[in-house]
Amino acid sequence: MDALSEFVFAPPPSLFLNVMTVVIPVVVAMLGLSEARGRHLQYSKFWNANSAPKSLEQFKLPSWLGMLLAYTPALLAGVVSLWFFPNEDRRTLLLKSALTLHFLKRDLEVLFVHKYSSKMVFDTAITISSSYFSSTALMIYTQHLSKALPEPSIDLKNIGIALFLIGIIGNFYHHFLLSKTRKQGETGYKIPQGGLFNTVICPHYLFEIIENWFGLVF
Repeated sequence: MDALSEFVFAPPPSLFLNVMTVVIPVVVAMLGLSEARGRHLQYSKFWNANSAPKSLEQFKLPSWLGMLLAYTPALLAGVVSLWFFPNEDRRTLLLKSALTLHFLKRDLEVLFVHKYSSKMVFDTAITISSSYFSSTALMIYTQHLSKALPEPSIDLKNIGIALFLIGIIGNFYHHFLLSKTRKQGETGYKIPQGGLFNTVICPHYLFEIIENWFGLVF
C-alpha cells in the first residue's frame, strides 16, 4: 500500500486521497451497474422511468432547480479554491479556472439555455451534486499536493487549453441547438439538426469528453 501511495500520490502522501481513490470508483461502479439494470437516476427523460410506487413518493424538484443543485456546489468549490489556494503555479491555476468555468457555464445554461419540462427526484440531485463536488474538490486538492513536483519534460498545457476551449465551445453550441428543438410550451423530445448532429449521435457529449477527459488531463 505504501508503494502504491508513493506512486499515485508521490510526496506528500494523503490518507484522504488514498481512501477516496477507492471510494469513488466503487460508488461509480455501483451507479453504473444500477443503470445497466434499468434503475436510472431520476431526472430529465428518466425522472419517472422507475415506476415503482416507492420512487413516485419521493420528493421531486423542478428539473432546472435540481440541475442547479447538482452543479452549484462544484462551482463553489472551484471559486473557493481560487481564494483558498492563492499564489499557486500556472498549472494549478489553469485547472482551478477550467473547473470553475465549466460549472459556471453549466449553471448559466440551466438558467438561460436549456428548456425543462419534467421533474428531478431530490435524491438524484443530491447524488449528482455530491459526485461533481467531490470530483472537483479532489482534482484541485490533488493538484495542490503535486505543486512541489517537477514539471513534465514535455509541456502539454497549451494543447490542454486548446482542447478545453474546443470542447466547452462545441458543447455549448450543441446544447444551444438542442434548446431550439423545443418551442415554448412543448414537452416532447425531437431529433436535433445542425452542427455535428447529422454525423455524431450525441455531439454535446463528444465535446464534453474532449473538454473534460482530454483538456483537463493535459
